[in-house]
Amino acid sequence: MRRAVPRLTAAFLLGTVSVFGFAPFHLFPIPLITLAALAALWQGATPRAAAMRGFAFGVGCFLAGVSWVYVSMHVFGGMPPLLAGVAAFLFCCVLAVFPALAGFAFAQLRSGRLWADAWLFASAWTVAEWLRGWVLTGFPWLSFGYAQTPPSPLAGYAPLLGVHGVGFVAALVAALVAAPVAVLCGLTFHRRAHWLPSGVAIVALLGVGAGLAAIDWTQPLGKPVTVSLLQGNIEQSLKWKPERLQQSLDTYLRLARAHPAQLIVLPETALPLMLEQLPRDYVAALRRPAQDGSGDVLLGIAAQDAQGRYYNSAAGFVRENENVQVYRKSHLVPFGEFTPPVFAWTLALLNIPMSNFSPGAAVQLPLMLAGQKIAVNICYEDVFGEEIIRALPEASLLVNLSNTAWFGDSLAQPQHLQIAQMRALETGRPILRATNTGMTAIVSPHGRIERVLPPFSEGALVGEVSGYTGATPYVRWGNAAVLLLAGLGLIAPLLVLRRSAH
Repeated sequence: MRRAVPRLTAAFLLGTVSVFGFAPFHLFPIPLITLAALAALWQGATPRAAAMRGFAFGVGCFLAGVSWVYVSMHVFGGMPPLLAGVAAFLFCCVLAVFPALAGFAFAQLRSGRLWADAWLFASAWTVAEWLRGWVLTGFPWLSFGYAQTPPSPLAGYAPLLGVHGVGFVAALVAALVAAPVAVLCGLTFHRRAHWLPSGVAIVALLGVGAGLAAIDWTQPLGKPVTVSLLQGNIEQSLKWKPERLQQSLDTYLRLARAHPAQLIVLPETALPLMLEQLPRDYVAALRRPAQDGSGDVLLGIAAQDAQGRYYNSAAGFVRENENVQVYRKSHLVPFGEFTPPVFAWTLALLNIPMSNFSPGAAVQLPLMLAGQKIAVNICYEDVFGEEIIRALPEASLLVNLSNTAWFGDSLAQPQHLQIAQMRALETGRPILRATNTGMTAIVSPHGRIERVLPPFSEGALVGEVSGYTGATPYVRWGNAAVLLLAGLGLIAPLLVLRRSAH
């Protein structure tokens, strides 16, 4: 126990420090260092000890990085502060189970051979992160690949293998760093430190990533279009009050008139009413300031179907066409947009408006607006890369509508923008982000932030953007390639253990 406590404390602190690798800090080498230190802590540990250290690492990371969920539960959801704090802590503990599983698998299967163990470490870490993005509808926030957006040289792997592939390479680099260090510290049974081959492999992995970043996987399509992304900065606690409806209508109309464009985009649930209640003359007024009155409008708004089901939607209005194009959000937020049946009792503790949405279809056609085929995603749908590529390569432009006002002035806003950078890299498409409070931005197909509005300010981001055609390797095969690499890293040691047992 005397030996375990310092190492658990070290693992917890390593997880906490890892958050500095993500936005808004962007110190991308830090997660490589903390992962390397975690790999060293797992060397020579029993499966149980490695799992405990992985759990401590995860708790530190998620408490520091995503405890902003407390704000949505207490400040805006009305949950008592103590209960909201306990719920946020338990949520972070559940997420920490996945690095614990990675630690257990690594300690159980390691062979004592440098290259096999490095591959095993990367595989266990990657599969655990992939599972975190899938189990119980998934929460892949702070997957370590997100920390490697530009200028990290590892960003070049994103168009091939996606965020989990970037995380796999990052973990492989970390393991190659850790192996010689673990030998020097007496944490492993490797006979030699292998400094030279480890160094060569690390340089090669970084160099290949930098070279891949120079490849243009997709190409511009047609003439650029002007866009106006509106950020109303409507306070979340006041937004749904009936007497504040006119304020929302006036704010966005004023912004549209002051910043005309061929495509005007309003954020998620920008107007606190139903699509069926939206005055058609209001939409006409929104696009009238555009050149020759030809501006198309994309508006985040709730909608209802003939069966009475509610959807978190985006409505597209095209000039000289009375038909409304609608996208319905398919990946809903548990407890925020729907409540799992066994947790219906939580509704008595939370006061979240519009929390009974139905999911839209998993595959939906792009919307035709401003001469572009637009793949819309709403709020944290863009955290799921393999779902975004369903509309590709047909779509020429990606648009995300968000309202992260639920999480206050926290790390959620810059972290979410960094996630959009990874989606742009994976797809080779520009991404437009229109948000209520931030961060409204234009992201290039190379994952670089071209323009961004200050968070928690009212304004419009006006720019020019081209649609893109073509498909990156990730668009074609999704997560299958990296899961194959990681699966081989886990299956091979299992086969060796089985053979030795016989």
